Amino acid sequence: MTRIDSEAAESRTNRLRRKLRPAETALVLVDVQNDFCSPGGIMDREGADLAPVQKMLPDLARLLANARAAGVFVVHVRNAYSTADNRYLSESFLDVATRRLAGRALTSIPMCEPGSWGADHAPGFSPTDSEPVVVKHRYSGFYQTDLEMLLRVRNIRTIVPTGVATNVCVESTARDAFMRDLHVVFPSDASATYYPAAHAATLSTIGLHFGEVSDVDEVSSVWLPHPPLAEPAAATIVGARA
Repeated sequence: MTRIDSEAAESRTNRLRRKLRPAETALVLVDVQNDFCSPGGIMDREGADLAPVQKMLPDLARLLANARAAGVFVVHVRNAYSTADNRYLSESFLDVATRRLAGRALTSIPMCEPGSWGADHAPGFSPTDSEPVVVKHRYSGFYQTDLEMLLRVRNIRTIVPTGVATNVCVESTARDAFMRDLHVVFPSDASATYYPAAHAATLSTIGLHFGEVSDVDEVSSVWLPHPPLAEPAAATIVGARA
């Protein structure tokens, strides 16, 4: 590593330590629900490839454990789409849904129906009693929810968006966070989608325009305990009298 590379790495480390101070950071888990993540859920039944999501979940679980240990504010954001009267499903939303995959989600098969197994948190990702759950009805976790209020009252400056799907609900939440003047640190391996090219495209877009792309190991290393910075040595005055 050259001196310039070393200085750049040090600068990045310091920058991330500043952005990711536990007291000012929120880990936001987006749509980590059975319908999106688990075998037998809607996306699995629609024919989506769950392999990238299943591969990502252990890394996200590790990040969640490290966030909790560091005292980072954790928020769970989850979808509620289908209801008995389909009150949340607009014509435009249904139009997109009927052209996606097998075209059955939200139409012939309920998706994220409140109280159902599909709407529940995926195994291992249930919130603790102190972790709020924000319910949304569109892609972004900020759209007509109280997520922003939960962050503002805690003086949160940075969010770490994670979950499913990278290019839809996680990206939408990250973009809206940036538009609200929050820092975004986006771990590349703590979100997933069913299409690798779409995942890569989101990482490029976020890194260029909306935040900083990182990974679980780097974010976790920032949250691990650090020794206090050494105080500068007192100046020695040559010739001073005792």
